[in-house]
Amino acid sequence: MTTSTRGASRVPAVLVLEDGRAFRGRAYGAVGETFGEAVFSTGMTGYQETLTDPSYHRQVVVMTAPHVGNTGVNDEDPESQRIWVAGYVVRDPARLPSNWRSQRSLDEELERQGVVGISGIDTRALTRHLRERGAMRVGIFSGDAVADEATLLARVKEAPEMVGADLSAEVATKETYVVPAIGTKKFTVAAIDLGIKGMTPHRMAERGIEVHVLPATATLDEVYAVEPDGVFFSNGPGDPATADHAVSVMQGVLERKTPLFGICFGNQILGRALGFGTYKLKYGHRGINQPVQDRTTGKVEVTAHNHGFAVDAPLDKVSDTKFGRAEVSHVCLNDQVVEGLQLLDQPAFSVQYHPEAAAGPHDAAYLFDRFVSLMEGQRA
Repeated sequence: MTTSTRGASRVPAVLVLEDGRAFRGRAYGAVGETFGEAVFSTGMTGYQETLTDPSYHRQVVVMTAPHVGNTGVNDEDPESQRIWVAGYVVRDPARLPSNWRSQRSLDEELERQGVVGISGIDTRALTRHLRERGAMRVGIFSGDAVADEATLLARVKEAPEMVGADLSAEVATKETYVVPAIGTKKFTVAAIDLGIKGMTPHRMAERGIEVHVLPATATLDEVYAVEPDGVFFSNGPGDPATADHAVSVMQGVLERKTPLFGICFGNQILGRALGFGTYKLKYGHRGINQPVQDRTTGKVEVTAHNHGFAVDAPLDKVSDTKFGRAEVSHVCLNDQVVEGLQLLDQPAFSVQYHPEAAAGPHDAAYLFDRFVSLMEGQRA
């Protein structure tokens, strides 16, 4: 529930975590109440891309960068048609945007879209708390929604948890649409929208790929009705353990040996399709500065992440699956979390991070070229 109010920065607000810790500050954006999973993002830039990333559906994002909003908001940079975060937490919001591309302020955009936020709290202390205790449910309350902390805590504990959440269909397109190739068309790709970001099909279009973006509910027959040279599974929100339909469709693609590429949620779907498990990370990876090693080349990339779940696959050996041999291709150097998978006997691979990285960095852009190479090899 939200109510828009001008001058929200003067309205008291409180953030309450499910373990009882509370932070008091001022309303930012819309005034009212909101609930979600508290997570933190370490990105210094790209807040507009973060806000509009469908993977953040039902999450309250804490920005670790202290000063947020100084470049305002424009209509060119969103990754989708709306803001998806459930709530927004910043320490020191910009009083006035200062950028030649800015069309309005960040707090105006949050208010316009009914996103409840809080500012003026110690986000460093909150981030340290989440690192130590783990991501957890949270509520932000401002204006008439503020009550005693015991009452607010009870409300937070009534909110749904992220474990077991099936959210892809809530954020995905309802109708198929086509992103045309830029320049000469070389390939056709069927992209399963599990929460796709706008820059992803654009990166493929730059490489001469016509991208047919299909709903999360698309069947295997609907995938192959577009006569794809390759199939792509996108990022998205929720618990991969609930994504049985996507896993079934991917297994059908693997059986046909069509070149396949998955990112983020798509990486977890590939893990499940190959018979590996998934699990929830303590506080996840979110931001644009995560170091990942490509084990096939030995190179280290600085990468953009947004995931709270990971694939449970062995790092030290090649695994036998019903679709041939598989191995971990990428690993996070901070904590050794699986960041990529590849099949050795057919053209399929995935990564856990976001190579389209509209806000940067662009170290991983080569992965789209790798996908093109798989399709070229299959055609040859």
